[in-house]
Amino acid sequence: MHPKHSIRPLGPLSLAAGLTLVGTAAHAQSTSHHHKTRHSQGRRNAAALPKETPKTTAPTPHSDVQQASSVEASAAEAEHLHVVGSPMNILQTPMGISRLPDDVLHTPQTINVVPKVLMEQQNVKSLDEALRNVPGVTASVGEGEGGMAGDQFLIRGFSASNDIYENGLRDFGVYTRDSFDYDHITVIKGPSSEVFGNGTTGGAINITTKVAHLGDSYSGSFSGGSADYYRGTLDFNKQIGESTAIRITGMGNENNTVGRNDVYSHRWGIAPSIAFGLGKRTTLTLEYLHQTSNNVPDYGVPVITKPGTKVAVPITEYGLNRNNWYGTTYDQDASSVDMLTARLKFDLNKNITFYNDLRGGKYSRYFSASQPGCDTTCATDFFTNPSAAVVDRRGHLGGPEPYQQNDWSVQDVFSGVAKFSTGSIRHQIIAGVDIEHVYDRRTNYAYNFNGQNGTKADTTSLLNPSATQPGLLLGSASQYSYDLVNVSGVGQPRYKTGDATDVGAFFSEQFWLTSWFSVRGGFRWDHWDSHYAANGGEAGAGVSYGQTQDTFNPSVSLMYTPNSNLMVYFNWAQSTTPLGLYVTSGTEPLKSSTEGFSPERSSLYELGAKYNAFHGRMGFTASVFRLEKGNAMQTDASTGDVTSSSDRQRNQGVELSVSGEILKNWTMIGTYAYYDATTVSSLTAADVGKRIQYAPKNSATIWSTYTIAPNRPWNLTFGGGLTWRDGVWLNAANTARVPATMEWDAVISHNFGKHWRIAMNGYNLDNRLNYSNLFSDRATPAVGRSFLANISANY
Repeated sequence: MHPKHSIRPLGPLSLAAGLTLVGTAAHAQSTSHHHKTRHSQGRRNAAALPKETPKTTAPTPHSDVQQASSVEASAAEAEHLHVVGSPMNILQTPMGISRLPDDVLHTPQTINVVPKVLMEQQNVKSLDEALRNVPGVTASVGEGEGGMAGDQFLIRGFSASNDIYENGLRDFGVYTRDSFDYDHITVIKGPSSEVFGNGTTGGAINITTKVAHLGDSYSGSFSGGSADYYRGTLDFNKQIGESTAIRITGMGNENNTVGRNDVYSHRWGIAPSIAFGLGKRTTLTLEYLHQTSNNVPDYGVPVITKPGTKVAVPITEYGLNRNNWYGTTYDQDASSVDMLTARLKFDLNKNITFYNDLRGGKYSRYFSASQPGCDTTCATDFFTNPSAAVVDRRGHLGGPEPYQQNDWSVQDVFSGVAKFSTGSIRHQIIAGVDIEHVYDRRTNYAYNFNGQNGTKADTTSLLNPSATQPGLLLGSASQYSYDLVNVSGVGQPRYKTGDATDVGAFFSEQFWLTSWFSVRGGFRWDHWDSHYAANGGEAGAGVSYGQTQDTFNPSVSLMYTPNSNLMVYFNWAQSTTPLGLYVTSGTEPLKSSTEGFSPERSSLYELGAKYNAFHGRMGFTASVFRLEKGNAMQTDASTGDVTSSSDRQRNQGVELSVSGEILKNWTMIGTYAYYDATTVSSLTAADVGKRIQYAPKNSATIWSTYTIAPNRPWNLTFGGGLTWRDGVWLNAANTARVPATMEWDAVISHNFGKHWRIAMNGYNLDNRLNYSNLFSDRATPAVGRSFLANISANY
């Protein structure tokens, strides 16, 4: 039988809160003191640096990544590491991936970073909240029969649902990711298949986690605020002997949602890690993550066309109560995630380093969500006779019925990095093999209404919805098979099974023709084998499909580095996305009408510059790009069917960023993106020249704080920021749209001595009606005005 969502997991939060109050810890002193130390180091060492210092390949001191993912630095490079002005300067952030051994400054691509200090100031609690600091990233929920929730992101208007990584390895799960274990987040914009494998059309999201490090540190926090929000976290690190350390981070979280009725999120998690050989030639880091979540999914409000107008907008724009939620008592998103990761680094000598990263993941998820549909009659009634307007909750896509999803995956990446010289030319070669397998199994359930075969009626009032639907019954896996959703060309299957295996090999070389000019070229070859089957229920014998594809993705970069603080680059890269790639996060990876479709292919052309200024206090980036996507898949909004593989789409634009410390104790991070995103060609002629859905024309973020009297008893830090995004189209025809997003947030905090801190965060201070998750014909109102108080301790 399906799980019962009425059971709320209170225990882990109580545990986390208790641990927080017992004796908590931290590995750093106050942020302002941290900045002061780095400034003095930078000023003392700046004059001693050679005119052309080799670029940094080791992590900066403020990162928790430590030596586990670095190549040993030369003496000159080690000296250069002292020139670090502010942890808010994203250019000094190490990429933290063996295939990308440099920092952000020396990686030739547009890269946005959400640093640890920013997440702390904003009291970030999830991956979704953190990525609001990145322009061009929007949240969406998969459409089609069996639509997904969890973390579903788009980058530059293109799906990135299968492009989420932790420490360079894929996280295949579909769930809402909590940020309790995050050190920082990196978003690499544009195709990156040469590094990450298939996918990454708009980019890749890489999470660098908190792992065991040398030294002892203890920290914890407790937050409480609007909508019964309660959250506790714990972070404990202990050095054992000369080169071994253990670390445990934990979290408990319970909250309702401001501005949305009946929507809540309960979760808890723990992430222990142990590292052997820290600071030695051989380092082994073992990490484990467990997260249990119990949420109510929110598919938002319908997008409707007002009579006499041509463009549909969310119905809340016409005065409907933003709090209205159109789910039922059956709606639930309950997931359990377990991931075990082993990362091995071996320095053969100062020039050659080998890595092996291995991960196994197991995901269990029960999902049931209502998808409100407001047809023409419903929309007309809303404007003429509102009390008569009725919403259909069983979904405008013929579902979805609930399902139980059980997945597992394994990935192993072996790579080597070699540095050497041939005469006056320096070389860096990266090569390796990437093998992964993912398996997905779904068991479908069906609703029945008053015992009537084939009837899925489930309606509620548009103005005053009720979560209770008398007569609506949810059966077990063996009940109501005749009411399973009817899948085109399949029937009414009870079981859906997908699997995919990828074997990839990658190679790249960067060579310095002079001390200030280098060229990097690389490629990756992948052999992708995917399968999909649907059977049981009323599907008869069922169906099964298979597809095998070989893909080749090259990249070339030209880099001009006149000194260690400036890089001007040109980057060309390609990526491919086979149709069967999204085994866990897609609804039907393959079907008879799409089997054999050519993979989507994307090409990136990018020219950019990155500059590290004022002894590392500030970083500036600017880039212009063109991203072209061919064989683009189209999903029909009414059926979820993939109907075309010939569209060509193009997104071109400009991205800018500034980060760091403007003046002493005054920090900021700001970003801006302009996108000219259009459909260049299509089988649907009317779509040609239209903007790509979900790609805003303009978007920007800014966050700034100032500290008064740091390290004094009367110290005070205050600041805030803005998140802004133009309105975006919701479909390829450009007939449905959501308005612009503008959210003002703020923070004020005070440190008690070196170890304790209290803070108050305010979100959406003007209580503006914004929209978070976007769909083809629905949108979810974002959180209303809310406040969160926090107390934390660091030792």
